Amino acid sequence: MNVVVVESPAKAKTINKYLGSGYTVLASFGHVRDLPAKDGSVLPDQDFEMTWEVDSASQKRMKDIADAVKSSDGLFLATDPDREGEAISWHVLDLLKKKKVLGDKPVKRVVFNAITKKAVLDAMANPRDIDTPLVDAYLARRALDYLVGFNLSPVLWRKLPGARSAGRVQSVALRLVCDRETEIERFIPEEYWNISALLKTPRGDEFVARLVSADGKRMQKNSVANGEQANRIKDLLEGASYVVASIEAKPVKRNPGPPFTTSTLQQAASSRLGFSASRTMQVAQRLYEGIDIGGETVGLITYMRTDGVQMAPEAIEAARSAVADQFGARYVPDAPRIYSTKAKNAQEAHEAIRPTEFTRTPDQVKSYLDSDQLRLYDLIWKRGIASQMASAEIERTTAEITASKGGDQAGLRAVGSVIRFDGFIAAYTDQKEDGEQSDDSDEDGRLPEINAQESLAKQKVNASQHFTEPPPRYSEASLIKKMEELGIGRPSTYAATLKTLNDREYVTVDKRRLVPQAKGRLVTAFLENFFTKYVEYDFTADLEEKLDRISAGDLDWKQVLRDFWTDFFAQIEDTKELRVTNVLDALNEALAPLVFPKREDGSDPRICQVCGTGNLSLKLGKYGAFVGCSNYPECNFTRQLSSEGGAEAEALGNDPKALGKDPETDEDVTLRSGRFGPYVQRGDGKEAKRSSLPKGWKPEDIDFEKALQLLALPRDVGPHPETSKMITAGLGRYGPFVLHDGTYANVDSIEDVFTIGLNRAVIVLAEKQSKGGRGRGTPAALKELGDHPDGGPITVRDGRYGPYVNWAKVNATLPKGKDPQSVTVEEALALIVEKAGKSGSKPAKAKKAPAKTAKAKADDTAEAKPKKKSTAKAKTASKTKKS
Repeated sequence: MNVVVVESPAKAKTINKYLGSGYTVLASFGHVRDLPAKDGSVLPDQDFEMTWEVDSASQKRMKDIADAVKSSDGLFLATDPDREGEAISWHVLDLLKKKKVLGDKPVKRVVFNAITKKAVLDAMANPRDIDTPLVDAYLARRALDYLVGFNLSPVLWRKLPGARSAGRVQSVALRLVCDRETEIERFIPEEYWNISALLKTPRGDEFVARLVSADGKRMQKNSVANGEQANRIKDLLEGASYVVASIEAKPVKRNPGPPFTTSTLQQAASSRLGFSASRTMQVAQRLYEGIDIGGETVGLITYMRTDGVQMAPEAIEAARSAVADQFGARYVPDAPRIYSTKAKNAQEAHEAIRPTEFTRTPDQVKSYLDSDQLRLYDLIWKRGIASQMASAEIERTTAEITASKGGDQAGLRAVGSVIRFDGFIAAYTDQKEDGEQSDDSDEDGRLPEINAQESLAKQKVNASQHFTEPPPRYSEASLIKKMEELGIGRPSTYAATLKTLNDREYVTVDKRRLVPQAKGRLVTAFLENFFTKYVEYDFTADLEEKLDRISAGDLDWKQVLRDFWTDFFAQIEDTKELRVTNVLDALNEALAPLVFPKREDGSDPRICQVCGTGNLSLKLGKYGAFVGCSNYPECNFTRQLSSEGGAEAEALGNDPKALGKDPETDEDVTLRSGRFGPYVQRGDGKEAKRSSLPKGWKPEDIDFEKALQLLALPRDVGPHPETSKMITAGLGRYGPFVLHDGTYANVDSIEDVFTIGLNRAVIVLAEKQSKGGRGRGTPAALKELGDHPDGGPITVRDGRYGPYVNWAKVNATLPKGKDPQSVTVEEALALIVEKAGKSGSKPAKAKKAPAKTAKAKADDTAEAKPKKKSTAKAKTASKTKKS
């Protein structure tokens, strides 16, 4: 009997069926150990010695694997066919060696690119040893990400309150988003005019021709820059005679693109299906691991983390055969198509993403798939089969037309396209990002019959004014495409990087566009000014290239770490002398459009509008950055720093906007702007009733009625039928809620607070209690994460204001939108450290217990720093500085 170790339990059952009774297939459930989320896990002064820990769940799994190996004839390590998969096999093997259960049993590494019987059996027949350079590349990447996260994030906490974390790839991706926002803010629109003529042939057919030359010059898009020039050319065309100078019909071939890579799949799924990168990968993972089809689990696609664009020879032949069967012999090209990637630093170690069987069409499997799975499989199948189809044949017709009036002339052009043979377009049409048509699409349509030297009749001349537009904000898809072009990150990191930016609230997604938030722009500006090198695109791409060279066996991974650490540690040390005033001065300049938005009256946006003499500047407070006046405390003007609505908030200033008088108290109801944003207030002084505006409510939309609604909260809903105690509805720090006897339950929207009835409120509260809500007592744990490095359990609980992480006496609220069940130990430790640092408290140590941490597969997760420095780390800093 042989033991086979795979990553996923979903694959284990299927592979065991393929291999038969002579094999036992067990799952590692991903990584079995990782670097502890504390200082000293990587020791630069000990030649980057790394300390690994196994969490409690993985300890049990490793025991099961070890027990099975003891009585086995051999071990096959069959984790995923990429760098992470190689690392998992290496970790498993290392742990088994330490448990001394291997003896002289043979150990082999096998990889299969698809979960099909043939792929699995072929792999088992061709085993190899663990790829040591690939493991070295993993170790280097893991150490780099740890060293960046555990050294740079604390600098942010000290110098930029409110900032959450920084990461080697994460921060560079954020810079791309922020740089694009700066481009948009500083963009100056330029006027231009488009001029065209509607013309008629002698046969009565109409078509449109566009201006391409005038005044003896070729016309570019922005050549006609004002209305005066446009009207002069229009007058010429109005009175001109038109003759066809030449007509040319030219055949054009359009070739299909290659099958999907990870990034192109994420881009296509975003633009066509509206999927986020993480959603795409989750669905693709399921298609790869296998779907139950007619009682048999079958992997439908090949491995989905790849930058290769080529298919295996047998897959190419299968695709060509399927093309002939599905579309006909004419659609099969004379020779197989061979592709090579244009992406920077692509390794092409694996096949492109393709169906495991081209004969398994989307229609044949749709009854076995859910909606997301079917849509993504349909996309992969069509792109894969199109890649081996014949070229589309298009006839492109160009008519050059001369307009003459007296001695003046202008040139116009009409272009039309006709698809003579659709070729691969019958299966799949390429698109540009975000649904725009590609340049070679049939956007011109068909032209009527036009003959050279014939006269044309003018029907109408159009001159339309336009203004240039700034570049669009990145979507997830276009950001991934840009990162790939620059060589930043790798297929396995794109989705995790984007998720981190969203979880940290550095960016938000609005209409599928990534909008940098004030917090994210502050972090980027800080890093660009004080850690310039480490957010440079070329530097990051060069480091990725070095990691690739390590995996190829061309570089020593320890030397790469030594070279990086020397400069990076020196930069960290330099920031210790950095004063907050230096930081604020730099951020004021770097973020001027955000901090000091232009005013409609043209006045200096850096002068306080309340006192008229003070200078506005960024200030740093407990909850992050805001804008304040230099004349404080005489002038207490403050404004929340926001990516949207900054100008509106400043215009409101500290000058309250009167909305009316409360009919019951006769007090003034006003709209105001404070440090934490706009709010409504009734009356004056410390006893005045106030209410912040709910999320989604804009200051300009607030009227007297809405203000009274907010100020009337909390609202009595009615007595609970079981306790007779009143249920109330209100708006709190964590959003709208209902409250009964100390138990809070969130409701979907602020509108629910005003309209929710007694029956619905009772149901919402009951659902909350069924999930562990227990009023003012200690809430039940939703998830056990393991023990803190300093002892004591870490748990996730659901409390009065929403879910939070608990350790000892520290309670740290989870970021908005964070799923409590998805919290990792690393994330929990970061939140605990940040919370303890803000409160200035020192949690009482729980009884010492072995430290246990969870696995983490993404690159940028090492971001937390415990309160106490380890002795080893302190020595590291001292020795490195001396050297």
